[in-house]
Amino acid sequence: QVQVVESGGGLVQAGGSLRLSCAASGSMFSVNDMGWYRQAPGKQRELVASITTAGYTVYADSVKGRFTISRDNAKNTQYLQMNSLKPEDTAVYWCYALVTTYGRIWGQGTQVTVSS
Repeated sequence: QVQVVESGGGLVQAGGSLRLSCAASGSMFSVNDMGWYRQAPGKQRELVASITTAGYTVYADSVKGRFTISRDNAKNTQYLQMNSLKPEDTAVYWCYALVTTYGRIWGQGTQVTVSS
């Protein structure tokens, strides 16, 4: 069994910063790509950022220059540093990990609320 657990999130004022973490744990597994999705009320879920084991990153246009995804392969953990937050960043954020044999494993989701 593999679990993916998120931490971080919360309430912040516009212009502030938050850091999300996401750790995969279990036994006998290999983590490949990792990333984050978000979904705001009334909107479709969108990919925020992703990162390969080699560190290649992809970002949504809406977060480029403000968000940074990173990972620690030894700890099977990824991070999403969110700076210059805007009210439109308010959403539930889910992390995922692509795990060999198990496929895409999702975190439990965390609420990020940015007040104006």
